[in-house]
Amino acid sequence: MTLAARDTALRELMDDPACDPVRLDATLRRFDLVNRLVSGWGTVYRTRLRSYLRGLERPARVLDLGCGGGDLVRRLAAATARDGLSVTVVGADPDPRAHRVATSTPAPPNAAFVCADAAALVARGERFDAVVSNHVLHHLDDALPAVVAASAELARGPVLHGDIARGRLAYGLYAVGITPLAPGTFLRTDGLRSIRRSFTPAELRAALAAAPGRWTVSTPAPFRVLAEGSGRA
Repeated sequence: MTLAARDTALRELMDDPACDPVRLDATLRRFDLVNRLVSGWGTVYRTRLRSYLRGLERPARVLDLGCGGGDLVRRLAAATARDGLSVTVVGADPDPRAHRVATSTPAPPNAAFVCADAAALVARGERFDAVVSNHVLHHLDDALPAVVAASAELARGPVLHGDIARGRLAYGLYAVGITPLAPGTFLRTDGLRSIRRSFTPAELRAALAAAPGRWTVSTPAPFRVLAEGSGRA
């Protein structure tokens, strides 16, 4: 195995429509804990999103594209409420299995979930004050420019796509650290495959060059990349 280049031939087990539904359910639910540990969204919210939302001085809507089981939606809903902001966070995922998990427990009063992809939301004429995604970009190959373009079309303000930064240290630490949380889930196999499919910052910059608009790539936390763009006011 090498991590010198993206392994785009790999497919994650949970992406198989015929995968074990019990393990899939457990995986999506356990993402809440795993993402709190590794995703860096607390930092991204505090440094990129909070001041923008506060500056609007009006109720706002934030979209999480590819929200999976909804853990980031719930985190952002809690964070904005704690900060006294009037924000509704909407989680969208086209996979009905993920949507079922996301809606299987009551949503916070400032959160909602829809079963739809970015193209469907664009077709409906939806607009949001900010658009985010977590661990979506590494699933995309040729579709990446179209998906990030749709995300910008949906946004009036910042567009923030967070993902894993591929590297040997990230791979080794995850392989060891995830072991206690992995039984009964796809977390270990799919997490390691995700790292192998993920972009380095330079690779992500190159991939985004094919997308409309201006995109920047940064590393806001260890082992993370963040693609930043903006929507239409």
